[in-house]
Amino acid sequence: MKVALVGIFPSGAKEMFMELLPAEKFQIEIVDTQEKYDNLTDAEVIILRIFKINKEVIERNKNLKFIQKWGAGFDTIDIEAAGKRNIYVANAPGANAYAVSELAVMHILAVYRNLILQHEAMKKGEWTKNSYTDRSYGILGKTVGLIGCGSIGKGVAKKVQAFGATVQYYDAFRMNELEEKSLDMKYVELDELLKTSDIISLHLPLTEATRNLINKEKIELMKPTAIIINTARGGIINEEDLIEALKNNRILGAGLDCISNEPVQPGDPILEAPNVTLTPHIGGTSADLLVHMVPLMAENIINFEKQQEIKYVVNKEYFTA
Repeated sequence: MKVALVGIFPSGAKEMFMELLPAEKFQIEIVDTQEKYDNLTDAEVIILRIFKINKEVIERNKNLKFIQKWGAGFDTIDIEAAGKRNIYVANAPGANAYAVSELAVMHILAVYRNLILQHEAMKKGEWTKNSYTDRSYGILGKTVGLIGCGSIGKGVAKKVQAFGATVQYYDAFRMNELEEKSLDMKYVELDELLKTSDIISLHLPLTEATRNLINKEKIELMKPTAIIINTARGGIINEEDLIEALKNNRILGAGLDCISNEPVQPGDPILEAPNVTLTPHIGGTSADLLVHMVPLMAENIINFEKQQEIKYVVNKEYFTA
């Protein structure tokens, strides 16, 4: 069975997959450039990271039977087109939750303590110890509002609670009361969360329902001292509205690991926005992530080959048989 590793993977990923997927059953090919990807026509299994799988890719690979997405997000895959060909699409939720939740907290601290501004000033030899006191805050005593509360959201909750914050959340699928109590989290509706949270952190997929979820109308509900963090997907926040709010000091700041147009291009307006901390979608990328991610995905591929249950399939509703 031919397995194509499509995209740029962390160092050691190929070797770990080769160790876990028996060579007598699986032939692994590295597809790490657009040219190689455009010429890929015979993959039976695709392990996808960064690149996109659209209808054309699916039609070009006539033998394709299974797509395993690296990480939780699958908005880069046409899951409907895959389903209509009875091609399984699975993701790997939770495997990188610790890394993404840590980055979310990093962004909270960076925005709250004006890390980038202080760093740039120090590099210039400027001593700005008291320059940003009136816009510097701590997490202790703050209300953190999570929009989306899966494994990543729960990870953020646990971490900010350790700093002394209280946590409320909004999710399309509310937890039961027992779980809410055990996690010390309160459910509120979206508008109430936006009005009452000091820190708002996004942890939900990009869908037609969530695209531009955070727009001018929603930003107007936020406190002037609120900050918003996005380690989920670009497109959930309307960036034009966010930039306007930042320029007008409507909110305190933002921390973004995801933007609408990735990779970022020179001249993108978000690069000139004030009081924003940016990282290039690195939430689920760390050197030690392999030990969590690769075994889960390899097990899924082995189960598929054995015609056993595949975990985390996301497109069954589109199957035709």
